Parts: sequence; structure tokens; C-alpha cells
Amino acid sequence: MNLENFETLINKEKTARAFFVKSCWKNYRRFCVKCGGYKTYRIAGKRYRCKRCQYTFHDFSGRWLNALRITSKQWLWIIKLFELELSASKISKQIGLSYPTTLKALHIIRLAILSHSQEKNDFLDGDLKLHEMYDGSKHEEDDPLKSFDKVPIFSIREREGIVKVEVVKNMEIETLFRLPVKTVRRGIIVYTDKFEDYDSLMFCGYRHLKTDHKKRFASGKVYINGVEGFWSYAKERLIKYHGISIEKFPLYLKEMEFRYNNRHQSIYSILVKYLTNLVPNPL
Repeated sequence: MNLENFETLINKEKTARAFFVKSCWKNYRRFCVKCGGYKTYRIAGKRYRCKRCQYTFHDFSGRWLNALRITSKQWLWIIKLFELELSASKISKQIGLSYPTTLKALHIIRLAILSHSQEKNDFLDGDLKLHEMYDGSKHEEDDPLKSFDKVPIFSIREREGIVKVEVVKNMEIETLFRLPVKTVRRGIIVYTDKFEDYDSLMFCGYRHLKTDHKKRFASGKVYINGVEGFWSYAKERLIKYHGISIEKFPLYLKEMEFRYNNRHQSIYSILVKYLTNLVPNPL
């Protein structure tokens, strides 16, 4: 979204709200967010009632946007400043919101990103690289991914394509292959580092090549440094937080995945769509 359009949206609360309403309802056709019925009627206070189940709702009911009581103009500002990667303290000062409220808004954005990631069933295609690593949940000043308390992370990247990362409970083979088996088409070539459990990929219908990551990043066409590109991208951004709790670390990791996969385009309109989606399990 260019600056001129953004300034038009934030000019009035009515305009900002109308922008979100348009994103909530395709062709402005409202349906009951509880039972899905399309037979609804309007009642007082900009609310609607379902003829089937008698549930009363408004335009933002059941959506991520409704998880925090702030104005539509404030939400637009938060999304824009989040897109620009400003810290919570700077966003709080620029918008005039309290720091706790700003933190909650950013938390909701990350939850919406995570929810969308879990809902997608897209298959990765092409030549892929798998890479396992242990990331720190509390980051040191010189390296945001070093810590005495390690968190196992599994990452997979399509060559010249998207990245998928996931915090896992352990590095056992049953855990490791929960992500690839769900997301990778069988019959493609998978490049990995020299981790013995990856040999089981052959039994899953994948063609498997590997290289010794400790000695070299490439051996002819066999390489995995594409995954390293993502981690360099993520480290550069995670370091500014000066420590992330174990509980919230997966959310920040999914944010990095989202930003990396959309790094060549504006994420503003994408975030608006995510925030106006229905919450799978209402907050």
C-alpha cells in the first residue's frame, strides 16, 4: 500500500473501519460467524442476528481484529509500523497507545500469522533442502541464536522458493519427519546435511542426496546453504529483541518465516487479510 492510500484510510475512523469491513465480507455478503448461515438481519448498534441460530454478531465478531479493543485507525497504524519492523516501544510512542496494549496487538498479529501457516496445506515442490539446528530461546547480544537453553528447530526450504520452520519437541526421527512428510511432494530430490536419520527419506518416496555440512556447504549440485540464507535473515532481525521467552519463541520464528517468504513484496495487505480472518478457536 502506497503512502497516499494509507493517509486516506487513516484520515477518518469511518474510512478505516470500512476498509476492514470490506476485507471481512466478500462482496459485503454477511454470514453468521457461529453457524455459517447467510440468512441474517440487521439490528441496532451495527449488529446482526442470524435467523437460523439467533446468534448476534457485528462485523468483527470472531476475528483476530476483535481480540483487542482499539480503533480501526490504530489497527491500521500498528500494521503499517509492524510492516516497517519498528519495536513495540516505538510503535507505542508513535500511536499513543500504552506499551502493554501495543505488545498485545503485536502478539495478536503473530498469532494470526501462525494460524494462517497452520491452515495452509500447500506442498513444497522442486529440489529441496532439509536442515536441523538448535536455536537459543534467549539470545545473546553477539548472536541471537546462542543460549545455554537450546530449542530444537527443523527447517525446510524449496530451492529458490519458500521456507517452512517449526519448533519441535526433540530431534527423534518420528518428530523430524512430521513436517516434511506433510508438506513435500514424493518423488522430488531432497538435499540434506549428513544426519543419519535423513536416510529414512528413501523409504518415504523421496530421492535423497547429502553433503557433510561441517566440511563444506556444497558438493557439486548437492548443497543446503539456501537454508543458511534464511537463518542469516532471521538472526539479523531476532537480535534486536535482546531475549525471547521459550513460550513466545515459536511465534517470532513464524514471523521470520512469513517475512522471509514475502520479502519481495509488501506485507501490509497480507496482514490485513490475516487479521480479518475468523479465529479457528476464538480467543
